[in-house]
Amino acid sequence: MRGYDASRLMLAIGLAAQAGFIDALGFLKLGGLFVSFMSGNSTRLGVGLASGAAVAGMAAGLIGAFVGGVLAGALVARRAGRWRKQAVLGLSTALLVCAALLALPDGPGMGLTLLMTAAMGAVNNVFQRDGEVSIGVTYMTGALVKLGQQLAVALSGGPRWNWLPYLLLWLGLVAGAVAGGGLFALMGLHALWVAVAFSGLLLLWSGRLGPLDKGRQAL
Repeated sequence: MRGYDASRLMLAIGLAAQAGFIDALGFLKLGGLFVSFMSGNSTRLGVGLASGAAVAGMAAGLIGAFVGGVLAGALVARRAGRWRKQAVLGLSTALLVCAALLALPDGPGMGLTLLMTAAMGAVNNVFQRDGEVSIGVTYMTGALVKLGQQLAVALSGGPRWNWLPYLLLWLGLVAGAVAGGGLFALMGLHALWVAVAFSGLLLLWSGRLGPLDKGRQAL
């Protein structure tokens, strides 16, 4: 996360919190599957294939929706150029609105969770370097690895605080999951409207950042 200013780091932490919130809703709705954590779904897919459980098909569908969301987000980002962040966040917000609308009459759970998953895939295109994800905002394994590495650097006499952004990113996701779990108990998937509102705020924040500078399009 080095090379990003405070405003962009705040956007990344906000996106991680949103991912935790939405993943908690999906996890509770699906009874142990995820809408942003595809490593977990891949394990469930493998176990389901080995045991012949129906969960394998659900896990495969979620993985496909996530990859489809990443693909759609990447195409939108390419066309948007210097306005990549805003365009990708607009796509993600639109997908969340569609999911929330499906939740209104308590419609089929799989359809709306696939839209939630696609939104989480798409949003990973907000932060890129050389066409690849530079900050993973919906999964934290990489952030935790870098947290441990930077703590080792600090303890070895290197920069003292380079680990802090990775900790804040992880804490953002955990805080979002706590909020999502709490609101699911009160509102069920109608809590998606809270996620839509928060996504709209993140979109406005990205608009405040403006377009990428021509020399900083990797950010």
